[in-house]
Amino acid sequence: MADKNNSLSLNVNEKIRAREVRLINQNGDNVGIVSLMEALDMARDAGLDLLEISPQANPPVCKIMDYGKWKYEESKKQSEAKKAQKVVETKELKIRPNIDVHDFQVKIKAAERFIEDGNKVKFTVRFKGREITNQDSGIQLLNRVKAELGDKMKVDKEPMMEGRQMVMFVVPNK
Repeated sequence: MADKNNSLSLNVNEKIRAREVRLINQNGDNVGIVSLMEALDMARDAGLDLLEISPQANPPVCKIMDYGKWKYEESKKQSEAKKAQKVVETKELKIRPNIDVHDFQVKIKAAERFIEDGNKVKFTVRFKGREITNQDSGIQLLNRVKAELGDKMKVDKEPMMEGRQMVMFVVPNK
């Protein structure tokens, strides 16, 4: 039963290739080293499957258990682990070099919210027309952003030009 996910694929019953196995019964007791046929018979008698838990061991370690139940529990563990992961998103805030004071404060509040949520923030200063000749205003604006956010964040990438816009990345300060 080969699954796409390697952690869910084990050799089960007849797919086990060893002659002898170290057997653990359904109660978790170590039975010892037995032949594969004997282990398969014990599993069938219990109405369960023989799973190869540790194929690298010599002899391989096998356990008598319900394969369907084990597979279900493993998939549940993986989905729980996946839920626990925090995906860091990059949020973008676009500003202009001659932004008004109130508009600037709105953008800063949004950035603070994004940073508190643990996201990366990309500040983009867009230059239109002849504004591109005065790039110092963009650098001053991004320095003002750094001053406003202060110790809540740290700069991931310093301000740099990308075509007709200046970009700076900030990340939460942990």
